[in-house]
Amino acid sequence: MKRDVDYQWRLSELMARHGLHNSTDLAPLLRERGIDLSPSQVYRVVTQRPERISLKLVAALCDIFSCGPEDLITVTAADAKRGRRAAGDQHPVDPTVVKMNELRPLRARITGDD
Repeated sequence: MKRDVDYQWRLSELMARHGLHNSTDLAPLLRERGIDLSPSQVYRVVTQRPERISLKLVAALCDIFSCGPEDLITVTAADAKRGRRAAGDQHPVDPTVVKMNELRPLRARITGDD
């Protein structure tokens, strides 16, 4: 069965719990741990859900907030819902039963311009 996997990026919540209310407050703490990001990069890490992130940055954030990665990222997984079938799709075609000639298009005949 297919599973839907998702995650929540909770950096802004951690910052608020520790009294950091601006992304500019985080930049010097990252710099102390060897992470040099531009102000716009820090802002994006705080306010947006990252698709790709360095493990070194995750480790630095965990060190800053004295937490584990599970506090920074909340993962959810659930079984995927099955889509509804159209009325005509209730009985799919079994290729072992249908003859191959029924599935192939008719061959085109090219005639001259007489």
